[in-house]
Amino acid sequence: MSNEFRVCDECKMINIKTLVPRLKEIDATADVELGCQSYCGIGFKKHFAVVNGRYLTAPTEDQLVEKVKKHLAR
Repeated sequence: MSNEFRVCDECKMINIKTLVPRLKEIDATADVELGCQSYCGIGFKKHFAVVNGRYLTAPTEDQLVEKVKKHLAR
């Protein structure tokens, strides 16, 4: 089963130009979906990604990437 990353391309805190390539480094075969994730309140203040249906948030992109790695290692 392939991993799925969903990332908002409209939220203020998310830079898809840097985050998406970093997620692809974690899993090059993962499906990446860009678009509104209806998480606007959090996306205005924190970095977030939806990983296999679970919302992960962090104050910085680096911390978010580390959380994604830990979540997938389970």
